[in-house]
Amino acid sequence: MHSAISYNAENVTFSLRNKKIVSEWIKKIITLSGNKTGMITYIFCDDKYLYPLNKKYLNHDTYTDIITFDYTENRIISGDIFISIERVKENAKTNKKTFNNELLRVMCHGVLHLIGFSDGSTPEKLAMTAKEDEVLAYFEKIKNVPRET
Repeated sequence: MHSAISYNAENVTFSLRNKKIVSEWIKKIITLSGNKTGMITYIFCDDKYLYPLNKKYLNHDTYTDIITFDYTENRIISGDIFISIERVKENAKTNKKTFNNELLRVMCHGVLHLIGFSDGSTPEKLAMTAKEDEVLAYFEKIKNVPRET
């Protein structure tokens, strides 16, 4: 099984900075959960692109910041993670966070879904948020580690 993390954009002009570090971080989240990294595709888009997916596949008639399609098999974590850049910007303002912090939170949220975390109930949401905080703190540590170029 080939492993790769890729980043694409639909309906938005957006390019993720520090792709290498972010990919290392995502892979580490997966490894620390006792799983292997398969094919993970992030699709950064706008509300207009994500809304119909939310309605069609989740039957939710609302805007959302993320939809995760899980293709994981045999502990090889794989999936498509759609993220609305518009919602991330809006949520960053609402939550008084930076855009980058909110984006990383949403990106790890999708991966946490793929490794088995849910957020359907209040206790599940609390556990998900605690795990997001934990892996975001880890990102802060690894982003400052000197690297070979």
